[in-house]
Amino acid sequence: MTVTAADRTARIASEVLAPAVLVAALLLVVGWHAGDQPGVSRWWGLPGALFAAGIPLAYVLRGVRQGRLSSHHIPEREHRRVPLLFGIASVAAGLLVLALLGAPREVLALLAAGGTGLVVFTVVTHWWKMSIHAGVAAGTAATLTAVYGPVALLSVPLVLLAGWARVRLSAHTRAQVIAGALVGAVIAGTVFPALR
Repeated sequence: MTVTAADRTARIASEVLAPAVLVAALLLVVGWHAGDQPGVSRWWGLPGALFAAGIPLAYVLRGVRQGRLSSHHIPEREHRRVPLLFGIASVAAGLLVLALLGAPREVLALLAAGGTGLVVFTVVTHWWKMSIHAGVAAGTAATLTAVYGPVALLSVPLVLLAGWARVRLSAHTRAQVIAGALVGAVIAGTVFPALR
């Protein structure tokens, strides 16, 4: 089977724009922005990234090593529920720990928005495989826009790239990508600004 340049590009985009990568990067960026306030550390995004991306990804990779999961992208819809529930628990624990430690509101708001997204995706996953890649990419763009203003709309092409990659690799249908992106953008565009 011949691997085309488009297929290689789609695979690279799927890895670079994977949910764990974007969530970790976004928490670091939002934590850094929160540090603009006097007396607030710029590094609050690190523990947030650990709970929202690092620990859940470690759980998934362990499942791949043990043969319970076929890939870190979890292509089988029926295998997604338990890792998503684990992710919800990890984000909830992180939210509690960071709130007790006095983390800035922006980081807590982002964790709350991420947890809300995980709940929605977990419920929908029972019936349908909505694209988490597209949801997190769109949520990232919406969050960056809330934090940095219209200039952050320059990140929208990355949402399109993530969606195209998932369809190109036959990981999702167009409808699953569009629905995922809409859900991610709406949650990040409402929950995060309301709580920050």
